[in-house]
Amino acid sequence: MKDEQKTIPQTVPRQSWTYSQEINSEIRRAAATGIYDIRGGGAKRKLPHFDDLLFLGASISRYPLEGYRERCETKVVLGTRFAKKPITLDIPVTIAGMSFGALSGAAKEALGRGATLSGTSTTTGDGGMTPEERGHSKTLVYQYLPSRYGMNPDDLRRADAIELVVGQGAKPGGGGMLLGQKISDRVAKMRNLPKGIDQRSACRHPDWTGPDDLEIKILEIREITGWEKPIYIKIGGARPYYDTTLAVKAGADVVVIDGMQGGTAATQDVFIEHVGQPTLAALPQAVKALQDMGMHRKVQLIVSGGIRTGADVAKALALGADAVAVGTAALIALGDNDPHWEAEYQKLGTTAGAYDDWHEGKDPAGITTQDPELQKRLDPVQAGRRLANYLKVMTLEAQTIARACGKNHVHNLEPEDLCALTVEAAAMAGVPLAGTSWIPGRGGY
Repeated sequence: MKDEQKTIPQTVPRQSWTYSQEINSEIRRAAATGIYDIRGGGAKRKLPHFDDLLFLGASISRYPLEGYRERCETKVVLGTRFAKKPITLDIPVTIAGMSFGALSGAAKEALGRGATLSGTSTTTGDGGMTPEERGHSKTLVYQYLPSRYGMNPDDLRRADAIELVVGQGAKPGGGGMLLGQKISDRVAKMRNLPKGIDQRSACRHPDWTGPDDLEIKILEIREITGWEKPIYIKIGGARPYYDTTLAVKAGADVVVIDGMQGGTAATQDVFIEHVGQPTLAALPQAVKALQDMGMHRKVQLIVSGGIRTGADVAKALALGADAVAVGTAALIALGDNDPHWEAEYQKLGTTAGAYDDWHEGKDPAGITTQDPELQKRLDPVQAGRRLANYLKVMTLEAQTIARACGKNHVHNLEPEDLCALTVEAAAMAGVPLAGTSWIPGRGGY
């Protein structure tokens, strides 16, 4: 009698973690083209983030506020240090700078409408100030960038605050890009560029090379604007302690710290994924710099980079920020990367939610494009209302958390209200690991 043939179980092939499908795909693309990859959006790798923190809430040792019968304030005043006319926002959530050129005119109008309905500010970004944006923004921050595209003294005076951009979280030390297909007649005229030709923004300001020159530049802008406007300094999350210190020394009213989860219109993928620090790591270092100088709350701090929910807002405020800024989330609220357009995203070789098609100018949602036909798909009035709804929900969520922690103002949230789920988050945020009093590097048990 023949022995029965033994069946050998089939094993599942094990793929390499080092050489994943994504890495192999990029190697093949680089080998085929000889150029580096350019895309928009923010870092896609998993990084320590606000999700790694939890609020402790109140019980016996802390006394919570009673629902909506006890007020929890959300107002924030920015620019109280030197500006004659500080700006007051109803909520601690602002709209980050996103350029006209990267975004359509209708999208810029929608951002202004949504911010105004919510009692907050929006920001111009590179490429100058559009009439739609100024006309529909009650409070508008004007970005002063290394490129100087679209910059003029009249618009500086028409703005409510000025933001000098030194660095951006997605690309600290590097400049952005705007491909030729997005440089329409109008964009070319505003930026004084040839139509249809790729352009790259400068990575540093042409007229200063260090903190001493920055102080001179701030004074120059204050003189141009009659010392009325708050002056922000925006830095990427690279060396936040020292950069914050130097920005304050140079005379900033407000410091904006942007972590590497922040998005961009377009730059090298290697920049987005491998340069800078996570927002969670950068924020406490900036706060410590202000505290060491005795300037915390005297110079206001805005944090951006991956802020998505009211919980993120509350956690950022608890760690010492005065306000947050949202960019990518605001575009999603307007309707960008919506699955409704999935078939058209597929034709572009991507998918809704990938956020890597912004630089190409073919956005089916009509937001990150200069194509006249695609732009018609975005109703700025309706999109502005969607953004206002989103900002309202974020604010209500932050208030709900603050009340649960017994706070009558969102600014009263503090690190003691937090614990961390991972050792990395505990070390970065400077709060105890959950279930212990241990803060890595600071002792405890």
